[in-house]
Amino acid sequence: MDRLQAMRVFVTVVDLGSQSAAADHLELSRPVVSRYLAELEDWVGARLMHRTTRKLSLTAAGTEILPRCRQMLELSGDMQAAVSTPDDVPRGMLRISASPSFGQAQLAGALVEHVKRYPGVKVDLQLLDRTVNLVDERIDLAIRMSNDLDPNLIARRLTVCRSVICASPAYLRDHPAPQRVEDLSGHNCLTHSYVGKSLWHFEQDGEQVSVPVQGNICTNEASTLLRVTMAGAGVAMLPSYQAGTHIRSGELIRLLPHAEPRQMAMYAVYASRKHMPSALRSLVDFLVLKFPEDPEWDMGL
Repeated sequence: MDRLQAMRVFVTVVDLGSQSAAADHLELSRPVVSRYLAELEDWVGARLMHRTTRKLSLTAAGTEILPRCRQMLELSGDMQAAVSTPDDVPRGMLRISASPSFGQAQLAGALVEHVKRYPGVKVDLQLLDRTVNLVDERIDLAIRMSNDLDPNLIARRLTVCRSVICASPAYLRDHPAPQRVEDLSGHNCLTHSYVGKSLWHFEQDGEQVSVPVQGNICTNEASTLLRVTMAGAGVAMLPSYQAGTHIRSGELIRLLPHAEPRQMAMYAVYASRKHMPSALRSLVDFLVLKFPEDPEWDMGL
């Protein structure tokens, strides 16, 4: 738990009179405010507020704790002012989460470029094929692909995650290339456990088309799906950020270029806009420029 932030949330709730008002002021979601308050109460071992539908009131423990929290926040501000530099050069540790496929294919190189520019920044990169809880897992920034992003999250849009249908030259020597998306039902389609396991969605000739697919290999990790596709096992739907290099090199052949698989938006997600460390703010700004709407990995596809 970020105890200092929890104290800041507690003081703001008291000053503004409600969790909703505090959430708006701190630019946090309401669930995050509630979680900070609960964690602060767990830490001090006492209930700090009486919560009703009409108003909030301090308990005896809350009354005792409030001035101490104000003192801690004031001391923290003094410490930050004492060590701040005029140019506010980004520095400090950032914990970042992303999927293994995007982390390996694109994000790792971008982070190297960024930390070379700002050597005072350190990165703890967590590559996980699951959605992380930013507060509970102390993640400063998560890269997410979604068309249905949680409205409680703070996010900046980066780029679009496009997918391509592809197979290896070895597979296509033994199997005729599909001409329409409906032809995929006659191919060994290699699938992802969480995205398109049995149904692939396309836009073809201006219409939305869904095609049932099946095959003998399914995996929960996109990098493994790429490897089995390159080994000639079948046809796969892969993110262009991952497959683009292999298509340009001839290791994979793009199929059905007239049919566009369903796209997903890519976001940089974080817990709060308020009191963002300069290291986090500069990294998000860098990623917005690094991963634009038409990213480099889609060139030539």
